[in-house]
Amino acid sequence: MAIIRVVVFHMFSVVWLSYAFPAMGVMFALGGSLMAASLQRSAVRAVTSRIRRLLPALWVLAAFVVPVMLWHGWTAADPNGRDLRLLVFWLVPLADPPGSAWAGDATVVLWYLVTYLWLVLLSPLAWRLFRRLPLVAMAVPLAVLAATQLAPGHAGLDLLGWRAAAVVVDVATFGACWIAGFAHRTGALGRLHPAQVAVLAGACLAAGAGWAVTHPAEDGSGNLNDIPLAQGLYSLGFAVLLLRAAPAMRWLRRFPLLDGAVSVLNARAVTIYLWHNIAIALCFWVGDLLQVWQLGPWTQLGYFGVALVLLCVPVLVLGPVEDLAARRRPALLPVQRAATAPADATVTVRDAGRWRQRRRRSARHALAATDREGGHTPDAMSRR
Repeated sequence: MAIIRVVVFHMFSVVWLSYAFPAMGVMFALGGSLMAASLQRSAVRAVTSRIRRLLPALWVLAAFVVPVMLWHGWTAADPNGRDLRLLVFWLVPLADPPGSAWAGDATVVLWYLVTYLWLVLLSPLAWRLFRRLPLVAMAVPLAVLAATQLAPGHAGLDLLGWRAAAVVVDVATFGACWIAGFAHRTGALGRLHPAQVAVLAGACLAAGAGWAVTHPAEDGSGNLNDIPLAQGLYSLGFAVLLLRAAPAMRWLRRFPLLDGAVSVLNARAVTIYLWHNIAIALCFWVGDLLQVWQLGPWTQLGYFGVALVLLCVPVLVLGPVEDLAARRRPALLPVQRAATAPADATVTVRDAGRWRQRRRRSARHALAATDREGGHTPDAMSRR
């Protein structure tokens, strides 16, 4: 739902969608939950595996976009002040990769990868803080975000340069959602009373919406994507409600086609995100060639249909790169493998506790059987 909402929003630019479903906050909250599950096994492996899955898809995009920008006349001295030495950020996106204004549709979405990478790198430290002081861990990103938006001089951001400042603001905006994912994975969120969750989430939603109304974006709109403090608060409230509800998805198994579609979207999420804006930019040129404008009131939907068809090209051709990055066997459309897996493969804290209890009971039964068969006494077994 989140990745679909992102594509729809970039096609139609409907402001109310950022309130109806703050997709980026949801994506970061889910990312934090999955990261917490991995951190419980190995912090090093959790970080390296996510970096390995993230970078190859970006490198493929760079192999297409950077040469085209250079061919189109992009130089280090262009009016936007881009520096070709910063091309290193196309390899490791610790800051926004540089790009020409002409290719803005391709580069404008890369902030998400930069933010995601930094949250992954900071996760081991954030995880240790969360285990000791969970409320402090969630409050830190919000405090940093408030300082950047309210403090005089934006809390020193002007001294960092716009690239570093953008990283700080984006990480702070969605850091609390990431930590909310930690709370979901550990069961801390589930242990809260529904009334407590409703009050906490409601306060965040109201504060975010109120800030957006009283502090609109530069264009006068209330688009959450252009108002960091409102985005951070509203997204946190929405994510907390969604994670607390934790809707079961087992019903998907009754609809194989839908289950397969969800599996494909999950397996190709990075490719879809990186290429959807390019498909949207090209759909108008291709649509004009196809005379989509003759559809009358359905013209906009017609262009959107063209964009979806164009998006299928990189998904089919370049999508298997995600399989290789995840150390899976490459597949054109990974429907069957994903669809035959359990629809809800996530092991909850409660399930894990029951599993451990069954393991302990099995061990006790085995020990008792050994005592009966071998004549060992409990004391002798304990000493042994």
